[in-house]
Amino acid sequence: MNAIAFTVNGAAREVEAEAHETLLEVLRERLHLIGPKEACGVGECGSCLVLVDGAAVNACLMLAEDAAGRVVETAEGLGGEGLSTVQEAFVAAGAVQCGFCTPGMVVAATALLRANPRPTAAEAVAALDGVLCRCGTYPRVLHAVRLAAGEGGP
Repeated sequence: MNAIAFTVNGAAREVEAEAHETLLEVLRERLHLIGPKEACGVGECGSCLVLVDGAAVNACLMLAEDAAGRVVETAEGLGGEGLSTVQEAFVAAGAVQCGFCTPGMVVAATALLRANPRPTAAEAVAALDGVLCRCGTYPRVLHAVRLAAGEGGP
């Protein structure tokens, strides 16, 4: 086991992890953060998306030890004590159904809007392309991104 010190959702954390453990395993099993989900395990579905130093990363593909000294944000930490602007927009747009993909969608949208506060529709589609939704809420998710960007509209 190796000690890994990093910042998670604004708090300094130190955990023990095996060399083969992924960031996703550590977040869920050691820190009990349930936003990032294990689904495909190969970085294809986006259910495990987290922000690492501000960039959207598939936590199932990143070794936990590679997060040492870095800043990790999960969907749970984006709004601090309340909901973030993106999370509020998802609620307002009804951009959730079963909710399984929602944390990944919120993380992807947050990364997009931090980098580009006024994305085009094509940029929003491209940023969310890596997160699969089996319920098909994509139109509502894109509406939520527009709401979070201050654009409103249907």
